[in-house]
Amino acid sequence: MRGEEPITRIKGIGPKTAEAFGRLGVFTVEDLIRFLPRSFFRLPEPVPVMRAGECDLCAVSGIVTSPVNVITVKGMAISSTTLTDESGEGITLKWFRAPWIRQTVHMGDRLVCRGRVSRTGKKLSLVQPQIFTPEKYAAQMGQLRPVYPLTAGLTQAAVEKAVAAAFEGGVTVPETLSEEVRRAYGLMEAGETFKTLHFPPDEEKLRVARERCVFEEFFRFLQQMKRLKGAREAGNVYALTRQGATDELIARLPFALTGAQRRVLEEIRTDLCGRYRMNRLVQGDVGSGKTILAFLALYETVQCGYQGVLMAPTEVLARQHAEGLMKLNDSLGLGLRVVLLTGSVTGVARREAYEQIRTHGADIVVGTHALIQEKVEYACLALAVTDEQHRFGVKQREALQEKGLAPHVLVMSATPIPRTLAMILYGDFDVSVLDEKPADRLRIRTAVVDASWRPKAWHFIRKECLDGHQAYVICPLVEESELSDGENVGDYAEKLQAAFGDRVRVGLLHGRMSPEEKAAVMDAFAAHRTDVLVSTTVIEVGIDVANATVIVIENADRFGLAQLHQLRGRVGRGDAQSYCILVNTSGKEEAADRLNVLRDSADGFVIAEEDMKRRGPGDLFGIRQSGAMEFSMADIYQDSGILMKASEACDRFPDGLLDAGVDLRRPTL
Repeated sequence: MRGEEPITRIKGIGPKTAEAFGRLGVFTVEDLIRFLPRSFFRLPEPVPVMRAGECDLCAVSGIVTSPVNVITVKGMAISSTTLTDESGEGITLKWFRAPWIRQTVHMGDRLVCRGRVSRTGKKLSLVQPQIFTPEKYAAQMGQLRPVYPLTAGLTQAAVEKAVAAAFEGGVTVPETLSEEVRRAYGLMEAGETFKTLHFPPDEEKLRVARERCVFEEFFRFLQQMKRLKGAREAGNVYALTRQGATDELIARLPFALTGAQRRVLEEIRTDLCGRYRMNRLVQGDVGSGKTILAFLALYETVQCGYQGVLMAPTEVLARQHAEGLMKLNDSLGLGLRVVLLTGSVTGVARREAYEQIRTHGADIVVGTHALIQEKVEYACLALAVTDEQHRFGVKQREALQEKGLAPHVLVMSATPIPRTLAMILYGDFDVSVLDEKPADRLRIRTAVVDASWRPKAWHFIRKECLDGHQAYVICPLVEESELSDGENVGDYAEKLQAAFGDRVRVGLLHGRMSPEEKAAVMDAFAAHRTDVLVSTTVIEVGIDVANATVIVIENADRFGLAQLHQLRGRVGRGDAQSYCILVNTSGKEEAADRLNVLRDSADGFVIAEEDMKRRGPGDLFGIRQSGAMEFSMADIYQDSGILMKASEACDRFPDGLLDAGVDLRRPTL
């Protein structure tokens, strides 16, 4: 079996299953092999019913002591029965949208059931439990089992079976690292790596396989950074001159710049007037004032007779930037011609935007990835600004930099990265740090609580909303998972709406929505047509609502500290006191101790350093800093040691990538 063959060549995969895999970006056999589990688990020892209340996810062994009852609520079938353990204690088993359970589970069956624990008063239920015979459960308890990302029409068992069939069919994985690199750093061979990552015999083998993947992600990324740096130094440059109009604008602003803002702005203006193309990263916490520096740099560029662009990772954030710039433009009479170009700008409006950009009818263009499409021609692009640049891939950054005659590049990021790591990851950048916030910014009050505090958190959210404010609730999962504990946005939003009633409007947001759906949900929240937004971490970047005063982060123990700090930054953006409630559902004291770092500090860089210290290589697939940089598996905090090795390898083995220059459709890892 060859890697380039369609997955329908694998036994058991028909058109419908192939369509479901396609929604996950899996079309060929090689795609399937590179479709790695997001985590692993071992089946735990079953617990007595009386101890189930101490868990979020558990297994209970017993006998089915009631017939399966199926009722329909708002068109949804809910099936339930009772499982009774040896002590005579019973627990309700509950399945949603699974009426077929009635033909599968019968009174008198001896089963082991594993599911999430739901509490209604003192009554406990296992929700969506997996069903095992005691013999099958005992046989699987010692095995490491993969957990794959899923979509409608796919189950964990179906993915696992398909991957196993591909390996049994003799598929080979081409090697992408030279033998010299693998030998120098003790890295596993590619074929063995992928097989181990799907079916690890033990934790140690899994650790070694994961290290190979993480190393290659870093190595590949750093090689691309070196290429970008070389292109920067070789290119021509727009030589700008310092403009007095910018100094006049600074004096007219309705607020005073902080000392840090003035220092960083001076670095930016010096770069713009220098002999080489600017490649500067501005790092600063949410609220430190990065955006106004970008506006001032763009204004100086326009005053020199050139164009500038500001590219954001989401349409909502792009529109917010455009509105903020136009508001400043109108209030101060700056006379700037600002054009917004996003994916939702279509038809005549899009053609007019293209023409304005081409003929210099636009001074500043604000938008998303639409700014780097082939049809966009700039008259004289001298400055390209990207917000949250780690959200853009290297190819996208290259495409933006290639517009015009080697434009200056300014990138802004609120992702706190320790300086030692930033020097490696941003090797092609000069780094500026905004380490000061405006004096009138109120500190966000942060509390770490356990799951028993949840009703109080809900009461507090409702009170804030009835007082005219808004709130976020962050959940780690999109939907109920048969293998993972943790709150999911779908069920949580329904429970919140039922608890709050009609006076509080609850919205729902997650990454599986289309861009149009996500934009509509975020627009509704920004316009205060909804009061509470229940979301996954997709809100980490891309929405700025000054009226939001509360954020509750469920299963906070699952996230890295730096990401939690980013999420916390969604509130505290207005004048009102804001609050962050971190719900630790692990029951572990060390998790609470780790989360207390956020309670005690508001400095993103201090938090990032602490995150790096407290995260070790033992956590293979747990609380990775999802979203930081553009890595599929690597985590800059947990894997800082591997990052150092990859950086060294870039200098030692510049030809270490066997597929250098190949544009892989899917990540290598």
